[in-house]
Amino acid sequence: MQSLQDVGNTISQVQQSVDALAKEAAQLDLPAVSTTEWYQLITQKLIPQLSDSTFLVVAVVGGTNIGKSVIFNHLCGSKVSATSPLASGTKHPTCLAPPRFANENSLETIFSEFDLRHSDDANDALQATDDDVLFWRESKTAPENLLLLDTPDIDSDAQINWSRADKVRRSADVLIAVLTQQKYNDAAVKKFFRCAAEEDKSILVVFNQLLIPDDDDYWPIWLKTFCEETGISPEYVYVAPHDRRAAEQNELPFYHRQWPITEETVHEQTARDLMVDLSELRFEEIKLKSLAGAVTALSDSQAGIPAYLAEIRRRSGIYGDAWKRLAERLQEISVTWPAVPNPIVIQEVRNWWKEHRTGWEASVHGFYDALGRGIMWPIRQLQHRDPEAEPQWITNYRQQEWRTIQQQLVAIYDRLESLAQHGHPVLASRLNQLMAGQTRENTLAAIKEEHQHARFEAELEALVRLQMQSFREDRKDWFKILQRLDTAAAAARPAVTVALFATGFGPVGNAMMPMMTDTALQAALHVAGDVTAGTVTAAVGETAISSSTSTGMRYLEAWFHQFHQSFVKVRQIWLIQQLQKHLWGSFLDDLQNAADVPKTEEFKAVEQELITLRDLSFQTS
Repeated sequence: MQSLQDVGNTISQVQQSVDALAKEAAQLDLPAVSTTEWYQLITQKLIPQLSDSTFLVVAVVGGTNIGKSVIFNHLCGSKVSATSPLASGTKHPTCLAPPRFANENSLETIFSEFDLRHSDDANDALQATDDDVLFWRESKTAPENLLLLDTPDIDSDAQINWSRADKVRRSADVLIAVLTQQKYNDAAVKKFFRCAAEEDKSILVVFNQLLIPDDDDYWPIWLKTFCEETGISPEYVYVAPHDRRAAEQNELPFYHRQWPITEETVHEQTARDLMVDLSELRFEEIKLKSLAGAVTALSDSQAGIPAYLAEIRRRSGIYGDAWKRLAERLQEISVTWPAVPNPIVIQEVRNWWKEHRTGWEASVHGFYDALGRGIMWPIRQLQHRDPEAEPQWITNYRQQEWRTIQQQLVAIYDRLESLAQHGHPVLASRLNQLMAGQTRENTLAAIKEEHQHARFEAELEALVRLQMQSFREDRKDWFKILQRLDTAAAAARPAVTVALFATGFGPVGNAMMPMMTDTALQAALHVAGDVTAGTVTAAVGETAISSSTSTGMRYLEAWFHQFHQSFVKVRQIWLIQQLQKHLWGSFLDDLQNAADVPKTEEFKAVEQELITLRDLSFQTS
């Protein structure tokens, strides 16, 4: 059997885990966990009661006009609650507290559902107010280990009394059930005690207002019926006579009766002191028994923590279905993205290669490239090209890509409208919000504005740098081949210069030298197979141009194609980011996160705590 401290530590950990999960599950639009009865058991019963094991909360409960307040006053030894031959109509619980509890801070942790008010007037509990008030007073004669409660009628026509009675029941360790011939079979009374039986409360029965000894043959039948229909098993049974004078003067006798009655049962004829009997109760056992019922309620598959977890799974499944439907419809969209012209990609690769040449090759290629640029300058001037103007390829690509984006946006909105019309519990309202009013036009305008400032050239340059760096590190064999070809090309450049001038090309020939002599890059990027055999052989040896050359060329072709594929991915990612910013917002993330709540550490933690709860042992030796 666990100690009360061990149980307290477990319950505290359960509450912490549930609170963390409740924050995570807030996105599922579930009712607040604080409104569930099992959570209220944690906060209003278990946590407060586990803080101190040396006292019991004893509540006097029952129906209307059966003498609850009379019995409460007898327990207190004074008239703490108002009484009358007519129904006094107690509307608020009244607590008699020993000196060590004689401050509201101590009592607030035990009766957390009530607004505590100190009172020395017995009539205060008769006030009609919607506030859940608990009146309390100090009693120096009350046992240090008992908190006594008088309670509202549990069969009242006022539903607010039922609520207050339930709150008292959750806080109490022991219930003194006051029954009479008229009230033992009342439906509201039996409903209340069924809940008490389910929580395994310790119950003492006082059968009040009996005609003794005339009713000695009848009250056992009435009590047996009551026990069978509520499921309670009283630990003690008392009977009290119908004596108005004795009741008013706090002199009503209480006689203990054995239960269940057998043929050998001999009834006591000496009156008992209820307060003395209560103070001698087995406190540890009653505490554990009361907690066992509450913990069992926490673990109930229909109304406890398992039901809460099941509802989270169900709601998360709805969000997961919404995500799946949306993803499937959007995946239907297929558009052809424009490609950057091959010469532009080739030039970016050549630029990167030039930056990474070293030594003699860099000097030779650098000299001839500079010479070519100088010779071509007058020609470019004659063509009236504005160096500050946007290159024509960028203008063309921007126009082509925008047409593609427009097609994709139209397809997206068509599918969103279709999904919204299907009435999905999650998608319908949220998609309608995304498309409300001028949202579509505003989204299109915002993305177009961003598109006008897209830096295609910078993106292509960054991509080429990344791809070439990866190529150099991952395919060192091919990179060395290209380096050797580049070295051979550097050696050939002076000879090519002489040949061009000799054949009449003159300045134009020098301008064409980068194309003519960057043998390695031209072979790779154009997948040219007609490189001079002697040059290739001298540079890389026989193996490089063996029968596997065609396979190598296919590899280079595929490698070059990756530049186009990667750039398309870069641009598609850009569009995804724009859609996230201007269309989706947090919608997609919210769907995914809500669908994944059962996979979170918070959910798993509550599952583990539930296992620990079920393993708790409350069996007394």
